[in-house]
Amino acid sequence: MTCKFALPLLFVLPLAACNSNSAPGNDQEAALEAPATASQQASAADALSGIATGAIQPETMTDADTASLGGTDGRCVFRMTEVGYPSFLYGGSGGTGTIKLNGTLITLPAVGNGRYQDGGLRVTLTPIDAETGRGDRREAEMIVQLPGAPDELGFRGYEQCAGN
Repeated sequence: MTCKFALPLLFVLPLAACNSNSAPGNDQEAALEAPATASQQASAADALSGIATGAIQPETMTDADTASLGGTDGRCVFRMTEVGYPSFLYGGSGGTGTIKLNGTLITLPAVGNGRYQDGGLRVTLTPIDAETGRGDRREAEMIVQLPGAPDELGFRGYEQCAGN
């Protein structure tokens, strides 16, 4: 008796071991991987100098990143998904917002209600829902304008404020 699935299975099994996604939240070999270290911090001008801004997208922050920024207590976060890692951390006593671009944490001063800007980089947050929903989250939109980029980047997600 022959197995009809043996040959395809031989091609699929090696691929199952090839998880090369190293993005935050993708569980690698937890027992073997060292804990993530915080990304470097820089101004918008320094972090984006000499970079083709057309290829840059906001990145999610690791727990080490948010801890290096003072944590989330008394601050708000914008997440791309309901349960994802933060992509923008803002508010609190400093009145700043931080985004991770090109592997670097960039802190921007607030320039208005829901608007943050420095060195040609602008981030604008706009609530979609008037009221917070499940888990004190509400839908929101984050618009990112990179210096020198002809188009802005728009993202729908969720904002949640802790301890406010």
